[in-house]
Amino acid sequence: MHILLVASAFNSLTQRVHAELRDHGHRVAVELALPGTSLAGAVDRHDPDLVIAPMLRTALPEEVWSARTCLIVHPGPPGDRGPSSLDHALHDRAARWGVTVLQANAEMDGGDVWASADCPLPPAGKSDLYRGEIADAALEAVLEAVERFASGTYVPRPQDAGHVRPAVRQEQRRIDWEADPTERVLRVLRAADSRPGVLDDLLGTPWYLHGGHPEDRLRGRPGELLATRAGAICRATTDGAVWIPELRAPRVPGGPVPVKLPATLALGDLLPPLPERPAPPTSARGRRTWSDIGYREDGATGFLTFSFPGGAMSTAHCRRLLDAYRAACTRPTSVLVLGGGRDFFSNGIHLGVIEAAADPAAESWANINAIDDLVEAVLTTTDRLVVAALGGNAAAGGAMLALAADEVWCRAGAVLNPHYRLMGLYGSEYWTYTLPRRVGDAAAARLTADALPVSAAAARNAGLVDRTVACAPGAFAERTAALATRLAAAPGTQARIAAKKAQRERDEATRPLAAYRADELARMRAVFDDPEAPYHALRRAFVRKERPTATPPHLTGPGHRTGRT
Repeated sequence: MHILLVASAFNSLTQRVHAELRDHGHRVAVELALPGTSLAGAVDRHDPDLVIAPMLRTALPEEVWSARTCLIVHPGPPGDRGPSSLDHALHDRAARWGVTVLQANAEMDGGDVWASADCPLPPAGKSDLYRGEIADAALEAVLEAVERFASGTYVPRPQDAGHVRPAVRQEQRRIDWEADPTERVLRVLRAADSRPGVLDDLLGTPWYLHGGHPEDRLRGRPGELLATRAGAICRATTDGAVWIPELRAPRVPGGPVPVKLPATLALGDLLPPLPERPAPPTSARGRRTWSDIGYREDGATGFLTFSFPGGAMSTAHCRRLLDAYRAACTRPTSVLVLGGGRDFFSNGIHLGVIEAAADPAAESWANINAIDDLVEAVLTTTDRLVVAALGGNAAAGGAMLALAADEVWCRAGAVLNPHYRLMGLYGSEYWTYTLPRRVGDAAAARLTADALPVSAAAARNAGLVDRTVACAPGAFAERTAALATRLAAAPGTQARIAAKKAQRERDEATRPLAAYRADELARMRAVFDDPEAPYHALRRAFVRKERPTATPPHLTGPGHRTGRT
């Protein structure tokens, strides 16, 4: 079928629906619901067989839903209605939740149900759950609804009388540091971790708090700042403490949207002298604390985990991860696993930190060189096998970081965006070496030019990924650990390591890695140093949430058929 996706933004769920519908042989296009544009006119121009709205903050016009079947993806079970469904679920400590695909009509979220799926709600942030359990349930329901629609025989069932819940306001997110225990503080923070954040007073200044993780040992007067770690701040509660990784200043009326930043960077000179608490040692099992980088071993297998907010890796993130990688490479292991967490693997350089820098061009240059150093270290590791384990999405330089490994394992629900051009960049991270060696020159050119999301299954078919792992987000670490331990014990592993070393030497003799890096960075430097280059405006629009004036042209085409027909 020809399916049109209507969305407020091409967000993670819309990207996954786009990629997986294409895998199923459908022609898929996207139209963004933007102010000042005629959505009805756009739909008529596309003339689709079916309209699906994976993420829509506004109601579809009556002239659209009255003329053709339009399916709304609502992140709540049948009967749940309102704009803050997942927020309410987290505030109410729901153990399970669901997604409903319903037909658009005059009643918001009140249309007939085409399909639904339920899912668990483990203790995690809203955005993590949205990209994980909620997205899994959404795809299950969307694919079932599309199949039912295509049959031409299915009659959707009316909803029972639903419960319309209002949007969650900042008053309901308010934290009372003098009275609230850690459990409630975490619930509030997790229900607003990415959008909109929790408005709070910190050091006499209003800030939006983003993200929350428990701390089991540090104690202090409720509300007091206790320590820092890797850019995060630790704040005391009535019965413990929480780590808060990021802050965002409130918007000044008429001004641009402030950038979300690592907490210590955002506070700057406002931050009083605090002890920098190192990450707990590997032996400290069972701790309830937070660290964005960790390492452990199981026999001949090492696991270097990392999880940076939003998948963005600043210069400091890259340098600390490189230090941890080098330390891991001193250990007597034959397999080293990178990643393995349940959310983002990496999205490449940190555009927010770059935008907030006094000299964005200089910070762009520092950041790209720092991530290149990390990728080079992975590429030149010849004494063990390196596995990139993608429990969540990867994009741009983060996708290329994964391709530097010997094997790439993806959770089946992950989405890859192996391209740079939408940010006005040529790209670096040795992609001109790693991408063609996996998929060939023609496919590499197509992937980087099309700039479309790729599902884990399509990535495996294309050669980007070596293994897909069908499991829940929370099970990915355990599943990949078992696979990696098996790989380390496999009789052919040592021979593979020797062959890998010989291949690296042949490749280096043919064309040194330094030559790839020099060519890529020359193109990147020219863009960074040109204040008129589109990159600067595109970066600014991305981090400050500026809405486009029109749907990007690469999304409005019918898309490509992939997978089965």
